[in-house]
Amino acid sequence: QVQLVESGGGLVQPGGSLRLSCAASGSIRRINFMGWYRQAAGKERALVAVINSGGSTNYADSVKGRFTISRDNVKNTVDLQMNSLKPDDTAVYYCNAGITRLDYFTYAYWGQGTQVTVSS
Repeated sequence: QVQLVESGGGLVQPGGSLRLSCAASGSIRRINFMGWYRQAAGKERALVAVINSGGSTNYADSVKGRFTISRDNVKNTVDLQMNSLKPDDTAVYYCNAGITRLDYFTYAYWGQGTQVTVSS
């Protein structure tokens, strides 16, 4: 089994910062990509940022220059540093990772989600 566990969400004022973390555990052979998605109320889940095993990154246009994704390939973790937060960033943030298990089964796993609320 594989699990993704997120932490770091909460309430922050506009202009503030938050750091989200996600840790993968279980029968992991290889983690191919790790990323963050978000889903605001009444909207579809959308990509925020993704990083591959080589460290290449991709960001949604709405967060470029404000958010930074990073990963630790030894600890199997991915972080999302969010700066200059806006009310529009309010959403449930989900960790997503493409993982090959020890039995060679490959699947895109999801975390349980963590709420980020940007409000004064």
